[in-house]
Amino acid sequence: MTSENVTEAETVEPSRPQPSKAVDDRLIDELVGRAQAEGLQLTGEGGLLQQLTKRLLESALEGEITDHLGYDKHDPAGKNGGNSRNGTRAKTVLTDVGPVEIAVPRDREGSFEPKIVKKRQKRLSGVDEMVISLSAKGLTTGEVQAHLAEVYGAEVSRQTISTITDKVMDGMAEWQNRPLDAVYPVIFIDAIHVKIRDGAVANRPIYVALAVTVEGRRDILGLWAGDGGEGAKHWMHILTEIKNRGVNDVLMLVCDGLRGLPDAVETVWPRTVVQTCVVHLLRNSFRYAARQDWDKIAKLLKPVYTAPTEEAALERFAEFADTWGKKYPAVVRLWENAWEEFTPFLRFDAEIRRIVCTTNAIESVNARIRRAVKARGHFPNETAALKCVYMAIMSLDPTGKGQTRWTSRWKTALNAFDITFDGRLSAARQ
Repeated sequence: MTSENVTEAETVEPSRPQPSKAVDDRLIDELVGRAQAEGLQLTGEGGLLQQLTKRLLESALEGEITDHLGYDKHDPAGKNGGNSRNGTRAKTVLTDVGPVEIAVPRDREGSFEPKIVKKRQKRLSGVDEMVISLSAKGLTTGEVQAHLAEVYGAEVSRQTISTITDKVMDGMAEWQNRPLDAVYPVIFIDAIHVKIRDGAVANRPIYVALAVTVEGRRDILGLWAGDGGEGAKHWMHILTEIKNRGVNDVLMLVCDGLRGLPDAVETVWPRTVVQTCVVHLLRNSFRYAARQDWDKIAKLLKPVYTAPTEEAALERFAEFADTWGKKYPAVVRLWENAWEEFTPFLRFDAEIRRIVCTTNAIESVNARIRRAVKARGHFPNETAALKCVYMAIMSLDPTGKGQTRWTSRWKTALNAFDITFDGRLSAARQ
């Protein structure tokens, strides 16, 4: 047999079954079979999963105290050897399968510090993650409490649930100050309005800055609370913070007519184009018009924002003003006031226009945040509101499939950005 044949034979040799995998399957089948034969439930109080969790935790704790003392249970080597086992104490911990009572071993010197279930620990980490996940999806503390009681038979106070979710604030501070990319093709800034009870309940904005990276990924840069009266000084503070985290260049910043923001952008990133969000401009127009006229107004405004040049857009807008100016002068004023930040849109390639005009980039994020905010009604303070929004953001796209779709959609637009903005994106990739 030649070496070539040997190689081929080795290559096609059938794979042998993995013994450990087969044993695991047999053990699982045997456990489930015996539980069913004896009428034991798999889940719920006293069920198979709870019993297995109890045995696993107690076995792990026994291993920990053995390592701590240096000898196995009942081993003669530990006799008269100083510190020794001193029985157990009962403890109930909340786990993913419900409350489980375990026997925690003790030593005579009281120096044993268990790690898998620490002293004074009442919940395993998976429970904390579950509470945070449920809260991020918009459940109130009362609803989380009811869910844990109904599904797991666990009595958890609202204060405990609040304490668990408060842990995310440490992560939020780190996330809010993390280093950022040097260049972003576009940053969207939008506001989510929440009700905050600070003396009296009032609507307050929380600003979300969402960027698209040079690879086409979505990156939420941070959250900032406002009072609704923000000016250039406020935006200077926010943009300077973003710049200090490493952002040296932004090709385009899209926003909804936020007062003072264009002046701040010009100071922080002089080459950045500030663009009014066209979809928001249309929505704001409808606020000043009767519902029965929305379709007619939209039909006449479409030639304005799809015009090939600024001159053509101005002609189409004049036609719109002649038709609707007397009935809805506020709509005309709205577009006139936003015209300077609207017109950059008209100089761009069709791919860039499509990206700027459709706000799917940030609307999907805002929809998730609004669901979480709406469930709470109002918040006791600004910190509670920020915590809720942050948890909603952290729960976005758990599988990563949304990020993949997002990236593929942006490929063509990123090429158009690079050409339009004289290779500033290409320079960032090098």
